[in-house]
Amino acid sequence: MLKFLKKSNTWAMSIITVVFTFIPETVFGKYRLLLNASDEANIILTRVLTFITVLGVSILFNTLYLCFRRSICIKGKNYSINIKYGNLIKFRGCKKVISFDECFTTTIGDSPSDINPDSICGQYLEENPIQDMQTLINNAQLKPAKGKSKYKNKERYESGKLVPNGDYLLMAFAKLNKEGLGEFSRDEFIDCLSMLWKEINKYYGQKDVCIPILGSGVTRGEIAALTQQELLDIIIVSYKLSAHKIKSPRQLHIVCKKCDDFSLNKIGQSI
Repeated sequence: MLKFLKKSNTWAMSIITVVFTFIPETVFGKYRLLLNASDEANIILTRVLTFITVLGVSILFNTLYLCFRRSICIKGKNYSINIKYGNLIKFRGCKKVISFDECFTTTIGDSPSDINPDSICGQYLEENPIQDMQTLINNAQLKPAKGKSKYKNKERYESGKLVPNGDYLLMAFAKLNKEGLGEFSRDEFIDCLSMLWKEINKYYGQKDVCIPILGSGVTRGEIAALTQQELLDIIIVSYKLSAHKIKSPRQLHIVCKKCDDFSLNKIGQSI
């Protein structure tokens, strides 16, 4: 709230400075709000009321802006993060990260081990069926991680590793339990993000990169207790601290879903 009022006051001060600079004092003297007061007193009162009116309008417009804006840009010395509402699949002219599980499962269905058709990965696979995932993995020269997956003892890949496929970057993400359900601890999630920034730095090819709010789907484990708001803040902090960043003028875009417990105006408040 304090930040909101400071911004509104800054807008109001900027506007009122222009008004008082270019509008002659005689204009304010034409309005005698206090009949028995001096001209100077009336001018001062008119100026005060003008400022209050401008401040009120600034607060109104600032409120509307915060309620209806669909994106926000966070910039630092060597990074630029654009957070926006939308559907990641529909973005064009950028590399798009699609999160799979650690085994790069491509089967869409209702079984616990299948890809949810409503997830971003499910939407991607329905629009871009992958006939031979192993060939893509081999072409990327991606080696399996040490140890097998808990699910059917399958080959697994380190979380955060990427497999390029056109404008898409397919990511090994959630670890699978014995039932084939994706799980992640908080530490595993942070380690995955660190690897992801390193991989993006390798594959972004002088294009912007779009990622979803990772972990906000059906992934279980410790991160299931985190809201989309908290997950986003962790992702932003991780990227800020990483030594691997997308070079300007290219940006990292984080695409969000609208939901009741999420707001662009609350970014950074959960950490």
